[in-house]
Amino acid sequence: MEVEKTGEESYLSQVITLVQEAQESKSKTQDLANRAAKFLFYVALTAGFLTLAGWLAAGFSTNFAIERMVTVMVIACPHALGLATPLVNAVSTSHSAKKGLLIRNRTSFEEARHLDAVLFDKTGTLTKGAFGITNVIEAAADRETILYYAASLESSSAHPIAHGIVSSAEEENISYSQPTEVESLTGKGLQGKVDERDVLAVSPGYVREAGMSFDEAAFQQLSDDGKTVIFLVVEDELYGMIALADQVRDDSKEAVAVLHQMGIEAMMVTGDNHTVAHWVGAELELDHIYAEVLPHEKADIVKKVQESGKKTAMTGDGVNDAPALAAADLGVAIGAGTDVAVESADVVLVRSNPLDVVALIKLSRSTYRKMIQNLWWAAGYNIVALPLAAGVLYQAGILLTPAVGAVLMSLSTIIVAINAKLLKAE
Repeated sequence: MEVEKTGEESYLSQVITLVQEAQESKSKTQDLANRAAKFLFYVALTAGFLTLAGWLAAGFSTNFAIERMVTVMVIACPHALGLATPLVNAVSTSHSAKKGLLIRNRTSFEEARHLDAVLFDKTGTLTKGAFGITNVIEAAADRETILYYAASLESSSAHPIAHGIVSSAEEENISYSQPTEVESLTGKGLQGKVDERDVLAVSPGYVREAGMSFDEAAFQQLSDDGKTVIFLVVEDELYGMIALADQVRDDSKEAVAVLHQMGIEAMMVTGDNHTVAHWVGAELELDHIYAEVLPHEKADIVKKVQESGKKTAMTGDGVNDAPALAAADLGVAIGAGTDVAVESADVVLVRSNPLDVVALIKLSRSTYRKMIQNLWWAAGYNIVALPLAAGVLYQAGILLTPAVGAVLMSLSTIIVAINAKLLKAE
């Protein structure tokens, strides 16, 4: 064993450094509601003293003028403005938690409404990260027989391909037997006995060396699609071919389709080869595919998309995704991923479902709409209530007392609270 790098030179240390740099480069936005409440405080004080001075200048008694000033200050109390945003935040956080969306950075979550593009990692995000059978090409036996012998032989192996064959057979309710005399053929496959018959699950190279003929056109098509092809040979007779690939999640295609409906581009960034990446991309109808991307280059891809003027989200689950998650306008970590990926993200998807990215964006948009509604109500209420409290309709016989002002102030707060509760998680 040879140690090439230690400490700060290690890859994990470099990843952590990239994450820190990306996080520090993010700008921090100020809270609009707090600034508005602060502004309203000064407006209330100014309006109150102007009201006092105005009524005194008009010759009214000091008691009358003070009563008008108090009414103005009571009715302009910025309770509604101060609660407009926190109440909506509390409700949206509750909705997100119920949907399995853990918000770690509220600013980035709220900015998700502006997203133009979503970058997905492939393995474990758009795909299950596990092999599954996609095609069975029959030769001297039918599909069920091929899967029976293949699953029986492979059940003794811990290889991911073997696990994929066995799992697919179980999903099709095909039972299998316990193999005997199982032996690994280095670089070629597996051999053993099933029901006292010699069975081999081998590579194309082994079949060619043995001089067996097979459907070259079908094999080439499967290979071009980036699939791994296993040949099943029983008693020196080719029974058929089994093609396997990393399985696309059932919800991935629907998630991409909904993103397109929302006017958001769906892209994929992966370290896998171009053939496999483009096969998955074609299955999901992705807008752009970045394949054979080295781990440290994923953050560069995110920045490249951002430089084209697009607000970008990154979704991933591994250590390699951490710098990209931190660099993105919105980093979304798959909950089943690594700790470093989760720590780098703004939102964590507990259920590891691509559709939750869509739910996240929809919730961000509806949360923002509800915030704006509350802010407009809280501000608009004061535009009408302040002049009334100051006594502009005194000549018309309309004059608000401090008690009525307190009721209206409380009513505006209640309306803001009810409106926040009406937030719906789409």
